[in-house]
Amino acid sequence: MAQAPESLELLSNDTTDKSLDRDCTTLSRHVLQQLQSFSPDAQDLSALMTRIALAGKLIARRLSRAGLMEGVLGFTGDVNVQGESVKKMDVYANDVFISVFKQSGLVCRLASEEMEKPYYIPENCPIGRYSLLYDPIDGSSNTDTNLSLGSIFAVRKQEGTDLNGEAADLLSVGRKQIAAGYILYGPSTMLIYTIGKGVHSFTLDPSLGEFILTEENIRIPNHGSVYSVNEGNFWQWDESIREYIRYVHRTEGYTARYSGAMVSDIHRILLQGGVFLYPGILPKPEGKLRLLYESAPLALVIEQAGGRATTGHMDILDVMPTKLHQRTPLIIGSPKDVAKVESFIQNGH
Repeated sequence: MAQAPESLELLSNDTTDKSLDRDCTTLSRHVLQQLQSFSPDAQDLSALMTRIALAGKLIARRLSRAGLMEGVLGFTGDVNVQGESVKKMDVYANDVFISVFKQSGLVCRLASEEMEKPYYIPENCPIGRYSLLYDPIDGSSNTDTNLSLGSIFAVRKQEGTDLNGEAADLLSVGRKQIAAGYILYGPSTMLIYTIGKGVHSFTLDPSLGEFILTEENIRIPNHGSVYSVNEGNFWQWDESIREYIRYVHRTEGYTARYSGAMVSDIHRILLQGGVFLYPGILPKPEGKLRLLYESAPLALVIEQAGGRATTGHMDILDVMPTKLHQRTPLIIGSPKDVAKVESFIQNGH
């Protein structure tokens, strides 16, 4: 029997090695590679990301069966601390993050937009040096219509001793975040994260039950054609924002894309370029988005990819919050496109 040429054998082995290396580049391994260390801090961060990934897997599993299970879709009838109607998936996803981190020994407290005050894990507090801030379900209005959803997260180191349960050290600028990212529940489940060393994406492989590296060091295009904004609020915006929208309407090359799930819209812009806007409205100039749970984590991701995130007047990561549930306007995306929106704002004042 004739033997395969040596070159073909080498090619086959090389292809196999690359495939195996890809399948072995799990999230926890990648974090340690990024930090080039097996120090206690590096292992903590790797374990934190593994726990976040587990929460994402549990939520993705629930969403994949949402239409077949009772008690998953619809509203609970409750209202959260923001005064918004609570979806059943919001409650489930919030509970998932708490359950996943209860036994971790890593996190002393979790702060979520669904909870008025942080959730403390007393048994962790002597040793857990980290806080997790998160939006358990972003775009929950999409839940009942089987459209894409997301989760947003950020990790901060605990500073000082939180004796009175006020978590005052969380009221600090977004540049204090040591990790941030989001999970996108779409046709596939993806996790995108940064620990200040670039932006990297992972896709959940259901056959392995692992998030596998998809792309390293993602760079956002300097300019893109997409603008993403809820134009239903047009007449409630400041005139400068309306002028910007009129500009894109009459300028060739722009296209509108808005899904109702910010994670989905920003993921598109991260890969293809463009700008996402959620400005304040005249009755509420502070906007709708929560600084600590939504704007700051996404701002860190986009900045690490070479983009920008601003309120229109200052960088999101430099905004100093005065309360846990502080809201902020958000303009985020490709540097050139964010600068264009800023130019309208500056000319309007």
